[in-house]
Amino acid sequence: MTSDLSLLIDALDEAFDKASWHGPNLRGALRGVDAAQAAWRPQTQRHSIWELTLHAAYWKYVVRRRITGERRGSFPLQGSNFFPIPDSPSDAAWREAMRLLAEQHHALRSVVAGLTSVEHVRMIRGAAAHDIYHAGQIQLIKRLFRDRPDKRTAS
Repeated sequence: MTSDLSLLIDALDEAFDKASWHGPNLRGALRGVDAAQAAWRPQTQRHSIWELTLHAAYWKYVVRRRITGERRGSFPLQGSNFFPIPDSPSDAAWREAMRLLAEQHHALRSVVAGLTSVEHVRMIRGAAAHDIYHAGQIQLIKRLFRDRPDKRTAS
């Protein structure tokens, strides 16, 4: 059983911030992103990197809450799933969003490390897959941001 839990913790960590075979994990995809890039939308009604970051933090909280039986309503932001970003995005506010993501990851990891059975294996694997999925989205948004038409220069 301990090895099963170790594998789940490894999966969470590799998807979030430890070396992995698949390329950038979630934290790696966010490395070097500033507030302006995080707030940018590839199109109207599409999510920004900032929104995806808060979304990932929220779902780490949901998985932790479902495992522990904790009541709803203890997530630091009001709402659920996707959250609005500041009207005037600042680097300080962006750092706070990143801090919230790391905090929620470590809280989930701690709960998983304390489990005595693997009854929540599907949900925990899903949390890891969720990070990897959004890491890929973030990588794509970073590329779109870099190559956006208003930033191209004439050659």
